[in-house]
Amino acid sequence: MKKVYELEFHGKKIVVEHGEMAKQATGSVLVRYGDTVVLAAAVVNKNANLLSDFFPLTVNYQEKLYSVGKIPGGFIKREGRPTDNATLAARMIDRPMRPLFPSDFKNEVQIINTVLSVDQDCSPELTAMLASSLAVSISKIPFDGPIAGVKIGYVNDKYVVNPNPEQLENSVLDLTVAGTKEAINMVESSAKQVEEEIMLEGLMTAHKEIKKLIQFEQEIIDDIGEEKMEYEHLEISEEMKERIESLATKKMDKALRIKDKLKMQEAVENVKEEILSLYETENENEKEDELKELLTKVSMVLSDIEYRCFRQIVVKEHKRADGRKMDEIRPLSTDIDILPRTHGSALFTRGQTQSLSVTTLGALGEHQILDGLSLEDGKRFMLHYNFPQFSVGETGRYGAPGRREIGHGALGEKALLQVIPSEEEFPYTIRVVSEILESNGSSSQASICAGCMSLMAAGVPIKAPVAGIAMGLITDGDDYTILTDIQGMEDHLGDMDFKVAGTENGICALQMDIKIKGVTKEILKEALAQAKKARLQILKVIKKQIKEPRKEVSKYAPKMETFMINPMKIKDVIGRGGEMITKIICEASNVTDVNNINAVKVDLEDDGRVIIYHTDKEIIEKTKKMIEDITREVEEGKIYEAKVVKIEDFGCFVQLWPGCEGMVHISKLSHDRVEKVEDVVHLGDEILVKAIGTDKKGRLNFSRKDALPNRVRKTKKEEK
Repeated sequence: MKKVYELEFHGKKIVVEHGEMAKQATGSVLVRYGDTVVLAAAVVNKNANLLSDFFPLTVNYQEKLYSVGKIPGGFIKREGRPTDNATLAARMIDRPMRPLFPSDFKNEVQIINTVLSVDQDCSPELTAMLASSLAVSISKIPFDGPIAGVKIGYVNDKYVVNPNPEQLENSVLDLTVAGTKEAINMVESSAKQVEEEIMLEGLMTAHKEIKKLIQFEQEIIDDIGEEKMEYEHLEISEEMKERIESLATKKMDKALRIKDKLKMQEAVENVKEEILSLYETENENEKEDELKELLTKVSMVLSDIEYRCFRQIVVKEHKRADGRKMDEIRPLSTDIDILPRTHGSALFTRGQTQSLSVTTLGALGEHQILDGLSLEDGKRFMLHYNFPQFSVGETGRYGAPGRREIGHGALGEKALLQVIPSEEEFPYTIRVVSEILESNGSSSQASICAGCMSLMAAGVPIKAPVAGIAMGLITDGDDYTILTDIQGMEDHLGDMDFKVAGTENGICALQMDIKIKGVTKEILKEALAQAKKARLQILKVIKKQIKEPRKEVSKYAPKMETFMINPMKIKDVIGRGGEMITKIICEASNVTDVNNINAVKVDLEDDGRVIIYHTDKEIIEKTKKMIEDITREVEEGKIYEAKVVKIEDFGCFVQLWPGCEGMVHISKLSHDRVEKVEDVVHLGDEILVKAIGTDKKGRLNFSRKDALPNRVRKTKKEEK
């Protein structure tokens, strides 16, 4: 039976429908937010893979282009691989939900969000988050939710909940927050250099609104929620735990105090291998399945010992594995101009994390075209993040970027986008690529630091240098410790990954993921303050390497010339079927194909702005002159020098400059009667003509007669 629930939320209605669609899923709801409609379906596998070392959760966010009245591009004309936005939306839902499933629950769970209709004023991503939480919460799937999320803007010194696109355009803050009724557990934000106090208050404002949504969800769960399923999990005897702890605890503690990452990892693995080998030898006569289960239990106990030893060292002893203080950054080093032929390059190293970032400048026409649900159809600034497996000394998969690479790249892009000059100030498409060469924690923030330096080295006039730092949190009951510049182990065994990027003036991007149920305002405030201190230290190092953007772009980067033409003349520059612009590009560049790497690039904007790009200034000037010749306006009554280019019985056609031709009627050739055009002019003659207007079809008309000073003046042929 269909049930409908409604909530008025900041002037928009949220409607949850259950019992009509996707009834065979373990849990499903249809959520309407304004005219945005999302169907969320959650399914659980009946069988658990108890020997798996991770929880098999998949969250998908499926963008259907019919939801915004679009037909997909390309040859196939159907939705293909997920867009970056869809991948980021799926990650945004996964991150606050994943920590709330039981740690020993190993049944595969899939949450599929299908976006059916989109109202741009009502976020489909936040609608999908609410729908996902409800689909799982009302089902038999064990889940310690519900969760909800809101977006916060800051317009005219006031916080706005779930701002529409126009409000967001005028906001200095774009903050997405998710959490439970107790605390915040996921943050994603970009900001125009806002102060920490504004960000913190925005987080608290968001949580207040989240509680309202969760109360609405709880009413639905109380009404139609199922009893949670019993699930299978491995039972480990106290006797086994005590024995392994006695064998491994001291050795594990010693291994975790080794400062070098690879040596520490090797020592930890040696401890584990030693205990596993002992149990394998003692139980070599067991059946294969029973032995595998036994060794899995041993591994679980060893992982728990590693977790507890690490926390004991940090929280109780206030020590870090590499000997640093809690607020100390690892050694930093920087370099620029690593790659001689690129437009800008920089190397940033923080401890054992290293990013090589490269900036490339291109014409505006080379911007990325977006085929998604948002109003944005393209972007001129991109940051791409690559994480090869050799950066952590391992082998692994190579191919298309995964969710992690897309997520880290998007975070870096958000941070640096806040200081990128406008299209009018710097009419280039800008691409930054971060190649991670070493990784031991916080490679996304290293990408921001290296990317910032590569932009300045490339001569991009950014508004201010940007640096990023990752903060960590280790809790033990009511005790907690905040760590600056976390390493891989501190991230893996810690409770929070809190990334903050910004300038000297404020925050540009923020991201938080936690493994516990939530964090308090006090923890967030302390983490933001500690992050600011670290950020300012890193900015000093960056500015010591390169103080400000270079005044000129690289000699290998395309130079640029901008000028205005009459917008009505754009069609003349393009020509029929692109014939004229092709001719201009090929002649100016001395190439036969417009796709030639040496061909000049020309961008024609709707407002009449012309932007020409090439590494050779002479080619730019030649292209500019050819376009100006086509778009020059003929002034009626003005006398011009012209060349006869065609003879007809009724007159001749003259060219004032390339692309500008008109007719001189036979009656306008001379003061005297002319029987034959050739009696006065010949093909190739250069004559003076006066512009006398246009005919009914808009064609230019000229007069040679009116350009003559008086009747006495004759041509050489007339004199004969």
